[in-house]
Amino acid sequence: MAAAAQASALMTAEELYALDDDQRYDLIEGELLQMSPAGRTHGKIGMRIGARVNDFVEERNLGEVYTAETGFILRRNPDTVLGPDVSFVYAERVPPEDDEGFLNLAPDLAVEVVSPSNTVREMTAKVVAYLDAGAKQVWIVEPRRRIVTVYAADSTARLLREGDTIEGGDVLPGFALPVAEIFR
Repeated sequence: MAAAAQASALMTAEELYALDDDQRYDLIEGELLQMSPAGRTHGKIGMRIGARVNDFVEERNLGEVYTAETGFILRRNPDTVLGPDVSFVYAERVPPEDDEGFLNLAPDLAVEVVSPSNTVREMTAKVVAYLDAGAKQVWIVEPRRRIVTVYAADSTARLLREGDTIEGGDVLPGFALPVAEIFR
């Protein structure tokens, strides 16, 4: 009986979308997690990455690039909705423009910029959620350590430092972004 009462308290993706406030949230297995506004460094790094990815995608007409306000439904019952700082979806997977609400798919690429308040456990859970839902790559950008970890769908991970270059691999073939450019 207690389990049924607890399960009914879980929020759905549709309920999250219908919230009428200016806060930003993630929904993790039906539980609402309020996100604090991004700090200056976080926003600057997210913008640099997003601009470079967007330029590359638009020049080649590959699909759509989204910002942090865009939610992706990664799991149902209980629902998980995440809004990566930058994301990319191949053109053939982009839903019609008249679709309202969150995207009911995993992004092909999800980029998360780590904030001071983020924990390792939280970031690991996000990587797993994206990859389990079908993302092909997840980039975790750590401003304090000045590193980027690239996780691939085949469960491999690559740690990149300032002298290295992020490559698009199978997701964005030909894309290259020197890590040092992110942190300048």
